[in-house]
Amino acid sequence: MKFLAKTLKHRRFGTGTLALGAAMLIAIFAGLALSSGGPAGAAGANGTRTKKMSNKQYKKLPDAELSKMLTPDQYHVTQQCGTEPPFRNAYWDNHAEGLYVDVATGEPLFSSTDKFDSGTGWPSFTQPIEPGRVVEHRDVTHGMVRKEVKSQGGDSHLGHVFDDGPGPTHLRYCINSASLRFIPVAKLESEGYGAYAPLFAKAEAAGKSDKKATAKLETTVLAGGCFWGMEEILRGIPGVVTTEVGYAGGKTGSPTYQDVKTGMTGHAESVKIVFDPAKVSYADLLEKWFFRMHDPTTKDRQGNDVGTQYRSAIFVTSPEQRKVAEAVKARVDKSGKWKRPVVTEIVEAGPFTRAEDYHQKYLEKNPGGYTCHFMRD
Repeated sequence: MKFLAKTLKHRRFGTGTLALGAAMLIAIFAGLALSSGGPAGAAGANGTRTKKMSNKQYKKLPDAELSKMLTPDQYHVTQQCGTEPPFRNAYWDNHAEGLYVDVATGEPLFSSTDKFDSGTGWPSFTQPIEPGRVVEHRDVTHGMVRKEVKSQGGDSHLGHVFDDGPGPTHLRYCINSASLRFIPVAKLESEGYGAYAPLFAKAEAAGKSDKKATAKLETTVLAGGCFWGMEEILRGIPGVVTTEVGYAGGKTGSPTYQDVKTGMTGHAESVKIVFDPAKVSYADLLEKWFFRMHDPTTKDRQGNDVGTQYRSAIFVTSPEQRKVAEAVKARVDKSGKWKRPVVTEIVEAGPFTRAEDYHQKYLEKNPGGYTCHFMRD
């Protein structure tokens, strides 16, 4: 089974320049791979908004008007349930603050305060702007069962919702940019959406508080073999705030898994960790966890995984981290717990490229999947 799991790992779902048909397949399989099929978008779900900010109603226009008003792509997506290509659409990487409305009716649908980077190449949100604006429909096309989402007033196809998003809702509304129109915060009043302005004022206040808390956090990048198993252990450590798997230490820009697995790019499968040093010190993170979850004495190898992409490395983000890492490595090397010398590299953290979405929290989504990582005594 481990061999089968590892074989599956070496299949990469493309996320580059894709034809529309290929994009549809990626959307389908990404949703299936990431979603467990449980209930999504249930009323009263933890973290969802329960109060409406506006009761304004919106209605669908006649098809003749829509065909004139919308671009061919917008019409295809909203009226014919089409799917746009990932990474080649208007809002997948939009970080501006504002409101996303139905391109066909102007109905408010989503807020930038709920937008997150899912790595799929489509705009992703944890919840709709308010109850009743987005409705779900059972979608059994393509021989599978999914949850399609549409605008309530205009019945515009938006995308699908999956239950693999971040907390607190754990939902991922995967939406086509072509179904949306973005209204910046500065234009909410002038375009008739002033009722939603307080939402962004609250978000700004919360953001200032978050910045104070974030200033106390630290980031480091660790490599020690297949990043599936490493992340599974690291994300459970008290004091670790977030984890993200990706590629570090290479010589090429924007690497993909398909590139890294050849061993030719110089990248190592790595985990970027944001942690609270008040709860877990950097020294403890390394000595009590990192150097115990993998074998730091095998060069360019971890278990059955062989290649420079599986090397043991600590990518430090500050001079202080380097000092601590070198001291911890020396202690581990002299401890006698390992029969061979520790070969872990300690290098400056350069660019970190986030791995494809299906790699993120892989073992959480696929319990019993391949791993060669465990905590040694």
